[in-house]
Amino acid sequence: MSHKSFLWLCLLPLAAVTSAFFLLPMSRLLVTGAEGPRGLAEYLAILLESRYRATLLNTVVLAAATTIATLVIATIAGLFLQRHRFPGRALLVAILTFPLAFPGVVIGFMIILLAGRQGLIGEVSSRLTGDKLVFAYSIYGLFLGYLYFSIPRVILTIMAAAQKLDPGLEEAARSLGAGPWAVLRDVILPALAPALVASGAIAFATAMGAFGTAFTLATNIDVLPMLIYTEFTLAGNLATSAALSVGLGVMTWLILALSRSFTGNAVAAAG
Repeated sequence: MSHKSFLWLCLLPLAAVTSAFFLLPMSRLLVTGAEGPRGLAEYLAILLESRYRATLLNTVVLAAATTIATLVIATIAGLFLQRHRFPGRALLVAILTFPLAFPGVVIGFMIILLAGRQGLIGEVSSRLTGDKLVFAYSIYGLFLGYLYFSIPRVILTIMAAAQKLDPGLEEAARSLGAGPWAVLRDVILPALAPALVASGAIAFATAMGAFGTAFTLATNIDVLPMLIYTEFTLAGNLATSAALSVGLGVMTWLILALSRSFTGNAVAAAG
């Protein structure tokens, strides 16, 4: 067998998997989205119809807010954990990354136990102020849930990037009179920029498409994953569901592609 034939033989499993799990489903999704009464115009519904447009805006704003908050928290925590050794550090890192083991439904249930009608926050606020604070089923509860599963994904990336920073650059900046904030602004953050962009893109894409947490919490707010679910299961509108799915996929793919243009191949697929 020639070397070229051997290479083609090795590519057969890849071609089979790509066709079965990507090309065929995506092709069917695209065709289904155009089979509705409006044809290809179904793909414009996400922008032209007020309900779909408002849902898209909610989803994008929520994902952007989650990404910004996650980057701030994870960068501070990641730098601290990477540069300091103390008793219990390994346990703390394990606790911070523990949410990776939870599906979205479990995280949503935890938010309900924390900020639901019978949640801990409501009980404490009722005793302190006489008013029960309940926000688990609003955009704030969904934000908290998204933040909970986004931080572990980002903090691991930041810790790995911080480990590779050259301490000599920081020492040189301090020797030239730079204060702690100047070192952070001019040395550390620029060096971490590829990791921040990559992990931020993953956090944004994950928040855009998260379903389990939204399914548990999104009773007072519409987000795209829940809209797709209700259009498919309750309304039986396959064309609209497919078109919205394609729109959601294209938007998240563009975010990941844009981040790759800044960071090379540092952006991995979101889990």
